[in-house]
Amino acid sequence: MKPHQQTFIETSIACKILKFGSFTLKSGRRSPYFFNSGLFHSGKLLSALAESYVQTILDSGVEFDVIFGPAYKGIALAAVVAEKLYTIANRDVGYCYNRKEAKDHGEGGSIVGASMNGRRVLIIDDVITAGTAIKEAIEIIDAAGGKLVEIVIALDRQERGSEGEQSAIRKLKSEFRVPIQSIASLGDIIEYGRVAMSKEQVELLLAYREAYGAQ
Repeated sequence: MKPHQQTFIETSIACKILKFGSFTLKSGRRSPYFFNSGLFHSGKLLSALAESYVQTILDSGVEFDVIFGPAYKGIALAAVVAEKLYTIANRDVGYCYNRKEAKDHGEGGSIVGASMNGRRVLIIDDVITAGTAIKEAIEIIDAAGGKLVEIVIALDRQERGSEGEQSAIRKLKSEFRVPIQSIASLGDIIEYGRVAMSKEQVELLLAYREAYGAQ
């Protein structure tokens, strides 16, 4: 495990962003863990999260011109990651985001920020569940004349959807031929847990992966 992945997991646990117990997900599944990225809600936590995103982006080696953050959680993420990318790597890229409803006054339209027309675009978001939000983001990028080159998320749960053995992430990779990176995954949490968590908790995570893990 890379240092930024371990730091991300440790910070998430310490701040109760990543919790362990018994949680009912929207899918109806009972999960032994729950990740709530909305709790990265202070300057210190956002800075730490942005650094983890940046390290993931730099490790992937992708070249891009604009970061797109889907409304709503992606808006703040796109802004702080663009700033941190400049601070850490001296890479100055644009960022933009969408409005849920287009404006008919002022600058108008549904996109705020840097233009995506003719430019390479990286999507940044927290998680991918069913993939619906990401598909909408890809449609927005296409309509704006951008070229999607990568998607980066915070956590990959690595579990299959309700209708098959593939995860939403794998389906998106296959459908759009785009790489998807994550800061950390369920596998990383399990790896971390073997050292820093109880045997019982690790066994619960392993059992969940056995029941719902994607192929």
